[in-house]
Amino acid sequence: MEQAIRGGRVAVDGQTVTTLGVRVDPETQDVRLDGKRVEPNRQPGTVIALHKPPRVLTTTHDPHGRPTVLHLLPAALRRERLYPVGRLDFASEGLVLLTNDGDLAFQLMHPRFGHEREYVVTVRGPEPPDLARRITEGVDIGDRRPARALRATRTSNGWRLVLAEGRKRQVRRMFEAVGMRVTRLQRVRIGSVILGDLAPGAARTLDAAEIATLRLQT
Repeated sequence: MEQAIRGGRVAVDGQTVTTLGVRVDPETQDVRLDGKRVEPNRQPGTVIALHKPPRVLTTTHDPHGRPTVLHLLPAALRRERLYPVGRLDFASEGLVLLTNDGDLAFQLMHPRFGHEREYVVTVRGPEPPDLARRITEGVDIGDRRPARALRATRTSNGWRLVLAEGRKRQVRRMFEAVGMRVTRLQRVRIGSVILGDLAPGAARTLDAAEIATLRLQT
């Protein structure tokens, strides 16, 4: 917010704020950022970090009765009308965020906000010598535009990729485009939230500071 104020993007009651530390009453004063009214968040949403195992669907319901990420949550959390933010395909594993905060979910999923997603990938097949360059410059996966990673780092048995978008099966399709096959894919980070040592099938509730950090990244 200090950067926004310095940039002349904040107004209170129609006047551009030029001084840091100005006190306002959001209940009675009109506070705007880039011309859009800022409303007090009276009911903070819940955000859950879950370690999805393979062969679990990232959805709230499956008509075929297969297990979903909601089945992994305690009954008390399932009653909070949580839904997954984005997808992680059936065979993949790792970090999934669930929330009942629609605004935050939109910000996390929309590519223009640039929330990073980090993956650890095990692959098979002949590896092109210029693979890191190709993946970061962009490869054709059959969509209207190439898919690219922000960073691609070689590991002992595969790759660590950082992406700023989450198209359907994007990581798998990127490696398929260069003639390789993904044998294991684990998402280890979304924005500032890391998987860490959270056990497969386990979940934890993000605290207020973690949620605030996610919001600041938008």
